[in-house]
Amino acid sequence: MAPARENEKRSSTPAKTIWGKLLSNVKVNGGLWQESSGALGDVGTFFPIVLALALVNGLDLGTTLIFTGLYNIITGFLFGVPMPVQPMKSIAAVAIAEGDPLTVPQIMAAGLSTATVLFLLGVTGLMTAVNSLVPLSVVRGIQLYQGLSFGATAVKYIMKEQDFKTAKSETGRSEYQRPLLTGGTQTTGSMAPWVKLIPSALIVFLVGVIIAVIRSHDTMKNLQWGPSAFSVVRITWDDWKIGFFRAAIPQIPLSVLNSVIAVCKLSNDLFPGKEVTPMAVSSSVGIMNLCGCWFGAMPVCHGAGGLAGQYRFGARKGLSVVILGSAKLLLGLLLGSSLLRLLAQFPTGLLGVLLFFSGAELAMACRDQNTRLDAFVMLVVTIVSQGASSAAYGFVSGLIFYFLLKLHERVVGLKS
Repeated sequence: MAPARENEKRSSTPAKTIWGKLLSNVKVNGGLWQESSGALGDVGTFFPIVLALALVNGLDLGTTLIFTGLYNIITGFLFGVPMPVQPMKSIAAVAIAEGDPLTVPQIMAAGLSTATVLFLLGVTGLMTAVNSLVPLSVVRGIQLYQGLSFGATAVKYIMKEQDFKTAKSETGRSEYQRPLLTGGTQTTGSMAPWVKLIPSALIVFLVGVIIAVIRSHDTMKNLQWGPSAFSVVRITWDDWKIGFFRAAIPQIPLSVLNSVIAVCKLSNDLFPGKEVTPMAVSSSVGIMNLCGCWFGAMPVCHGAGGLAGQYRFGARKGLSVVILGSAKLLLGLLLGSSLLRLLAQFPTGLLGVLLFFSGAELAMACRDQNTRLDAFVMLVVTIVSQGASSAAYGFVSGLIFYFLLKLHERVVGLKS
């Protein structure tokens, strides 16, 4: 009997080890309020894009909340860091383009195409090779560009009301809104020790929810209980062609750079004890969308901006995104797409406050570029990306400058 018990003990050990590791990824010793606050550090980018896709393209909000909630929960347990789940921004930008918006099947085709490429790069190990070849200064340039872009968008949100359906700014802020936004900015931005104990993002978000409820008291009466009906999206050959050429092609390089390479660099900087590999992150993005896009869930990725935002507001473990995912899942199951009208009343100025400090945290990652060569390459990437409104152009320019400058250094060194 003893050998049988020994074999049973050995067979159960790996399962216990895996389960113990998953639990340790979300376990916190105190700081639960900070994890809850950090969970909301990414809503400044998530909600505006989701609302725009729902209002313009007919994306099902309930389905998206359920799937992204599940993604958050699973990645929180697996990675052990506040790995964000963000919209694929390039696909979203093309989808809501004025005059010729994409249909839901075309959006899903773009998401599935991008996911297939990232999944193959991840499982084959090619993403690890790509990551090792990209200089850190180029990655920092992309992060600085995105941080500045977040800041500019945040200022637009704070200064003027936004119409997400048309993606345009409307009137300026009224007198009663300005003190509220000033207070929110001071609370989230203060570096005072006592302020760090306050779950600032959570407070700002709850204030926004209260305002949204007050603004849409009639809508509250019409909320319907229950999730959206699930259905498989029918994608035609024309949908595949349009989705791939118009939206997936510009999204793929952005996903490789920001959703994998940049987020791995930033995560390993912020959490050196929790190594996040390009292979795992790339495969994760692929699997999420290969599962959800068939049912109409918004194409998503991981991202350095979301990670910086969640870290800025207190997230330190996977628990923060598990909390966020649980809230999304609950809302999606209870209210489904009827939640759209309520969320559309959320004050965009408060989203801007959260987005501004997320951008600042992301931009500050560039502080480690101390040499003249690295700083120059970083600025080239940022300036070209900003001018072309595309990180892909900045990436290519940065690589060219980096290798030319390295070649010049080597030639000068040989001559001397």
